[in-house]
Amino acid sequence: MKTETIAAIASAMTNSGIGIIRISGEDAFDVIDKIYRSQKGNKLLSKCKSHTIHYGHIYDEDEIIDEVMVLLMRAPNSYTREDTVEIDCHGGTLVMRRILEVVLKNGARPAEPGEFTKRAFLNGRIDLSQAESVMDVISSKNDFALKSSMQQLNGALTGKIKEIRGKIIHEIAFIESALDDPEHISIDGYGENLLIIIEKLMQKMNQMIASSENGSLLKEGINTVIVGKPNAGKSSLLNALVGRERAIVTDIAGTTRDVLEEQINLNGITLNIMDTAGIRSTEDVVEKIGVDKALSLVDKADFIIYVVDTSTALDENDEKIIDAIREKKAIILLNKSDLIQVTGEDEIKEKLSGADHKMIAISAKENLGIDVLEETITEMFFHGTISFNDEVYITNIRHKNALIQAVESLKLVKQSVENGMPEDFYSIDLMNAYEELGTIIGEAVEDDLVNEIFSKFCMGK
Repeated sequence: MKTETIAAIASAMTNSGIGIIRISGEDAFDVIDKIYRSQKGNKLLSKCKSHTIHYGHIYDEDEIIDEVMVLLMRAPNSYTREDTVEIDCHGGTLVMRRILEVVLKNGARPAEPGEFTKRAFLNGRIDLSQAESVMDVISSKNDFALKSSMQQLNGALTGKIKEIRGKIIHEIAFIESALDDPEHISIDGYGENLLIIIEKLMQKMNQMIASSENGSLLKEGINTVIVGKPNAGKSSLLNALVGRERAIVTDIAGTTRDVLEEQINLNGITLNIMDTAGIRSTEDVVEKIGVDKALSLVDKADFIIYVVDTSTALDENDEKIIDAIREKKAIILLNKSDLIQVTGEDEIKEKLSGADHKMIAISAKENLGIDVLEETITEMFFHGTISFNDEVYITNIRHKNALIQAVESLKLVKQSVENGMPEDFYSIDLMNAYEELGTIIGEAVEDDLVNEIFSKFCMGK
């Protein structure tokens, strides 16, 4: 693919030890020859071997801009499969901009967001799902997300999709061959065999679709709401989990009026924690808005931490909270365990009416039981709905929708077989399923979609 030569700053635009300016395209070596000089001043990098590093200086005509190391990568053995040059310079924002200006002045143009990875896709080095996983790796918030993104970058999802597509296209080819040459290829009883194959393929795809909920949790984090009555210790708990004074803690009930948000990494799981206003009946207009917002967040949350003040009796406010969390994934914290106990575990279990929520005695103020809470949360997600294994999780909504459409097409094939329709009807819906799966890896995908995907990438990647 013949393209213009592009360039961009590929490292973060902040003062740091090293900055990187990346150049890619057929004129990359011509550009670097114009602006690079070695110590002896007689070395042309265009004449040097691929995958070598060279020490020297970048010049703007006769002015030295910076002392650099230059990495050379010749096509097709580069990230983009094009001639590529990377300039490692000092990591000041000014010096990086100056070098980029010199590069652009000598024959390159500014790269668009994601254009290097887009070229890697268009030149066939990676498929579209792998290209999308590049940004997922960069934006990973926890160990799970990073592992899942690296699996996809290394082709785990690609392999599964190609395997399914291979089986579908085999059946399409068989049907077409049988229809073209009925004397030599019999399709008697074929429908029954096809049903078995379709059922197995649908089962695999439905498993992948089902993984998307967990995939979203891996990628974005678990939306966790701390809920309880005023002065139950919710803000103290938030501070204990975050490890610093994030929320104001007083003995005055109703101190927290709005939602406080923090993000913590808990043994590889990201929790997006929201501390809410204490739930109680109130005439205070502002506090009432906070209470309504808290109940709304409980309804939408992935995970609830219900803080109970065990030094006081349960009341109608606790009952309202228990009703709200009954069907949710939740942990109940019996807080203020260092004080005289008025409310016990048995009483709360009775109110839950059979709902199976784990209960842990803690003292958020004294930091007692917090380690048990962290271990319990980890256990719930490591060995419960999420496990740190080799399963491929669907983390991209585009991939999920394509899988859903492919399953719907296979359902139509199944219906056609069961209704005794002619075999050429099977081919139409099988091909639709094949093409939907192809959009995941970038086959049969429109240019507009490709442009939209890469426009969301960071500059320089």
